Amino acid sequence: MGDGIMMGSQQIKRQPAWFMLASEFGESTLNEKGTGEFDPTFVITKLGAKVNRLIVSGLVERLELRETSNGSQMYNGQIRDPSGLHYFSVGEYATESMREFVIQLMEKIDSGEPVLLTMTAKARWYQTDEGAVYTSLRPEEACIIDRERYASWLVDASAATLNRLSQHKLTLNCEPTAEGMKEAGVAEDMIPGLLASQGHYGQIDTETYRLNVMQALDIAEGKLEAATAPPPTLNLAEADEVAAKADDDLRPVVLECIQAMDNGEGVDFESLVRNLAARGFPRDKSESELDAMSDEGILHEPRFGWFKIVS
Repeated sequence: MGDGIMMGSQQIKRQPAWFMLASEFGESTLNEKGTGEFDPTFVITKLGAKVNRLIVSGLVERLELRETSNGSQMYNGQIRDPSGLHYFSVGEYATESMREFVIQLMEKIDSGEPVLLTMTAKARWYQTDEGAVYTSLRPEEACIIDRERYASWLVDASAATLNRLSQHKLTLNCEPTAEGMKEAGVAEDMIPGLLASQGHYGQIDTETYRLNVMQALDIAEGKLEAATAPPPTLNLAEADEVAAKADDDLRPVVLECIQAMDNGEGVDFESLVRNLAARGFPRDKSESELDAMSDEGILHEPRFGWFKIVS
């Protein structure tokens, strides 16, 4: 019968989950939705994967509780794998078991315990008023894993990425049609996504994906150390020096912290307010100052919840 449920007279088929590294999913800017009320939504990657659900793993780098504009509560977090970051959110729409899990997970994160996580999640995307497109995940299932299981996931995700790279390579010298791709040996289930990908992204550089796979496999084989600790924070000596320079003025401390902690992607909200709290600045004051500095154009958010200094 297949894996699906009945909704009225229409059967909804459960979509397969893709093993995928963060770089491929995070760079996607194309989505597709059918015309039917219950048709699934897909995020289409540069390598032609039509993603409705995916399996990801990595180190939980951030997890925080925020209140939305309508007053509901939302947990926002991020998971790092060797290629980059996945962003996820758990709200009131989630199952009771998932909400309970994320509460327990937050307790571990708040205690400073490093956590490796794997999750099966629905692919989501949103577009800003400026036209920028960002991807995110809505977890369906998740569990804490050890390094051995993480290594196994890295192997699976790498193999899946290499397969998509191989399928993409077959399309480079064939007619950009379904028939042309079929004659070139492209798998039939990859043809729709690759056609859409070519039309939207054009020619792409796949070298970064190959490097990501090499790094992931090196970690799986123990040749490289995996990220298994929270992101770095300023040490106490640095904190005292910054606080002394600031003369209890929060704004200079914010700028000093971001300059010290920014490795190119900005500094995430939770790490920033925790470092400010270690210097004696209350969380609510730090939040207000970050909002004010953003409004004044001193800071900007390259991604939601991440801050960079406007150069």
